[in-house]
Amino acid sequence: MDESDRPGAAHRAAASNTDDGEPEWPSGLVAVGGTLDPDTLVAAYSAGIFPWSSDPVLTWWSPDPRAIFDLETWRCHRTISRSARRAGWRFSVDRDFAGVMRGCAEATAERPATWITDDFLRSYEELHRRGLAHSIEVWEGDALVGGLYGVALGGFFGGESMFHRRTDASKAAVAYLVERLRAGGFSLLDAQVPTAHLDRLGAVAIPRPDYMIRLRTALAQTALLTDGDPPR
Repeated sequence: MDESDRPGAAHRAAASNTDDGEPEWPSGLVAVGGTLDPDTLVAAYSAGIFPWSSDPVLTWWSPDPRAIFDLETWRCHRTISRSARRAGWRFSVDRDFAGVMRGCAEATAERPATWITDDFLRSYEELHRRGLAHSIEVWEGDALVGGLYGVALGGFFGGESMFHRRTDASKAAVAYLVERLRAGGFSLLDAQVPTAHLDRLGAVAIPRPDYMIRLRTALAQTALLTDGDPPR
């Protein structure tokens, strides 16, 4: 879950060859091809796998280490809550899922290209209709100024992407998400690939075996994502 384009040129690159001529695939890549139909997506997330760019072909990843936001220890930075109060931001859950996905797909100066293609939009909107994908919106008046979306299965939430049109709006969306996940009985917030940006937001990297243990526990839980108070 990041605002940078993913997986980037290095991850999208074709396999290179080792000295003995065997293909060497990027670390974390587990499959190539397939489709983004909702049942495949649910099976993938349940196995600790998620899709990335479909340019030029759909790829499936399970990185080691794995980035998560620890729901027991993560704390919102005071500057984020101050920014939200000062701007008068309002927060919602699932009010404009499609708008959030389109916001995440927008090209920006920092992200001139995006991995969120029309296929991704259609598939995750179908997951949303099934109650398995959710969005967090940040509003300034009637304007959508930030947000994020992801997949929810049991007590697992897999953050997919986030965006901002105001400084700190995506960070405020993360803070609101964490509070709502805690309130709703979730135990795992997956952020996928460790990055410097996620590290600044307070994500931590854990070994993949530890992640899989947490995932199995979370999938067996019952949880519910609902609206609530703004981040404190």
